[in-house]
Amino acid sequence: MRFELPQILQRRQGHMTRELLLHPGDHGLGMTHRSMAAEATTTATCGYCSTGCGLRLHLREGAAVGLTPETKYPVNLGMACPKGWESLRVLDSPERATMPLLRDADGNMRPVEWDEALRTFVTEIRGVQERHGDESVAFLSTGQIPSEEMAFLGALTRFGMGIRHGDGNTRQCMATAVTAYKESFGFDAPPYTYDDFEQSDCLVFIGSNPCIAHPIMWERVLRNPNDPAIIVIDPRRTETATAATQHLQIRPKNDLALLYAITNVLIQRDYVDHDFVAALTEGFDELREHVAAYDVESVARQAGISPESIIRTAESIGTGRAVSLWWTMGVNQSYEGTRTAQAIINIALLTGNVGRPGTGANSITGQCNAMGSRLWSNTSNLIGHHRFEDENDRRKVAHTLGMDEASIPSEGSWKYDRIIEGIRRDEIKGLWVIATNPAHSWIHQSDVRELFDKLDFLVVQDMYHTTETAQHANLVLPSAGWGEKEGTFINSERRYGLLKKVRRAPGQALADFHIFRAIAHYWGVGDQFAKWTDPEAVFRILQELSRDQPCDITGIDGYRHLDACGGIQWPWTAADAAKSLGDPEATCGGKPEQERRLFADGHFYRPNGRARFVVDQVREMPERPDPVYPILLLTGRGTVSQWHTQTRTRQSPVLKTLYPTEAYIEINPVDADELGVVHGEKVDVLSRRDEITVTANVTATVQRGQAFMPMHYEITNRLTLPHFDPHSGQPSYKDCAVRIVARNE
Repeated sequence: MRFELPQILQRRQGHMTRELLLHPGDHGLGMTHRSMAAEATTTATCGYCSTGCGLRLHLREGAAVGLTPETKYPVNLGMACPKGWESLRVLDSPERATMPLLRDADGNMRPVEWDEALRTFVTEIRGVQERHGDESVAFLSTGQIPSEEMAFLGALTRFGMGIRHGDGNTRQCMATAVTAYKESFGFDAPPYTYDDFEQSDCLVFIGSNPCIAHPIMWERVLRNPNDPAIIVIDPRRTETATAATQHLQIRPKNDLALLYAITNVLIQRDYVDHDFVAALTEGFDELREHVAAYDVESVARQAGISPESIIRTAESIGTGRAVSLWWTMGVNQSYEGTRTAQAIINIALLTGNVGRPGTGANSITGQCNAMGSRLWSNTSNLIGHHRFEDENDRRKVAHTLGMDEASIPSEGSWKYDRIIEGIRRDEIKGLWVIATNPAHSWIHQSDVRELFDKLDFLVVQDMYHTTETAQHANLVLPSAGWGEKEGTFINSERRYGLLKKVRRAPGQALADFHIFRAIAHYWGVGDQFAKWTDPEAVFRILQELSRDQPCDITGIDGYRHLDACGGIQWPWTAADAAKSLGDPEATCGGKPEQERRLFADGHFYRPNGRARFVVDQVREMPERPDPVYPILLLTGRGTVSQWHTQTRTRQSPVLKTLYPTEAYIEINPVDADELGVVHGEKVDVLSRRDEITVTANVTATVQRGQAFMPMHYEITNRLTLPHFDPHSGQPSYKDCAVRIVARNE
């Protein structure tokens, strides 16, 4: 008897079959199906994380229909993570904000035209200022919009609208690194280039999991030909830790003492670059005296590791030819993060591992343009990383912008946590939130949501009308997203990359740049920003503001230059460009070397040209586990497919299949047995602030007495403790005491 397959299994025609049929693609795109056929391509910088990958956008009739990683871009060299691959997909979400929305007297959001939205914005915000004073309005910005938009927002609010206080969500991820670099080096100056991942013979990762958080950077580590020692200092057995040659799995918040103990060993065993220290640093005697109290045996006992592991780490660093030390949120998001970051910097300075290939004390940035926020947001630093308190800086900024010097404030803003506290104290009554989602991301989440409902007027400007923060808004302004506007991002290695408009924003959504321009007009200060006509015009203004600063970019010849060079690292001065033009292959503003490090000349940005060793006393954890709340909860990145509050990543069906959609908590197997917790079943997690129900993931990646939750889920920050680094103001997300209870349903 002949067996025949059902017709559906043999179908050779139809919608799905046609899509799966591949044809040779033009423009070096390989095989594609007809729906992805492109007429042209262009390269733009990815808009997710700080890596700053180049994406090749496939264009048809002037609009992007697909993308692939750019093979020639110096950052990613033909690679991209899942988020980058899905960058276009999230633009098509049905949750996009397509018209302004205004809350009516019944509490319902109704669509309005832009004219009504802008008039309402001006009337309500001015009304708050008239009732409560100019300082009663603040803004909260982001690391997700281009530098030109950040600059426009910061200048408009502080120089035009009389708003004194504003901060960005980069306060939640990078403020510690900024403060540490400024105190140690004299400027916010990550010294490295991504080539250092490949040049080191010893890489140390402290509170950093690049396998998940920055996978393209980890690819660069895998390209390293030196068989490097890879040392990971982390309480969890992360994906990066499993690939390490040494994993110091310390008890949480023992990193500062551990780094001091390592420094003590380096000094005792004379792994000191004495010439470097004598010529280029200050404070060595104070450092030596301070760390002498951190003996290996007592620190090892407190940290829960062996003395031998500390000595072995110090030996690896001390004998390394080129040692690079890397940190991210495990250091930054801590109540003593600034001093921990500076302990890392101390080790690099002590051993002379600064300014050479494969070296550096290297903070890996979080968001796509957190570095742009640090330079251009006009919040804690005067625009261009000048100082509000410095009369000469204020004069320079006013002259460059063609504004009255009296419009430039002489004081910086309150930090993010103080702005939130200002709402509690009835000092802040109006708030403008741009491209960020603090009702999800801010520490002790339920508290901030209650505070938002106290405001007289809350404006949320976002791509999506469904964010947790937008649910509290009186007015929602619909904005364009990545791929729907132009500008520049600055990545972790200080590279300016170009963002391009390759799609039309849906409905009446506008680029943030044009929203700011419209508000300037409606507010009555349009003439003050008459030259701010388009993003590239603002980029030229930023170049002038950067002149003679460590971040000088006066040598860049506009957007075409950035595009031709695959991005350009700061600094690139007019003098650099003039010198480079002697190269017969140079184009426009010169052809910068793709990999340029800071401090190769031995000069730091402090007044005496020397770097500074900084030390401090180790502080007690504010909320230690106790008999009622016996587990210490850690938070951090979950998977490579999740991003921050999932505002964008949850809009992608593909990304949603690559991570658990329900919130989970990692629990050590011994703890799980004692608590009666079964893998895959629900548990209640309680802190002193709130309680939640999540799925148990029983795993040995966490130690006994500890648990871990990804920060991406909406409910995670209902548990976290609101405490902050006293120097940077950054929240300490990664330590709070909880109790876990099996539901046994």
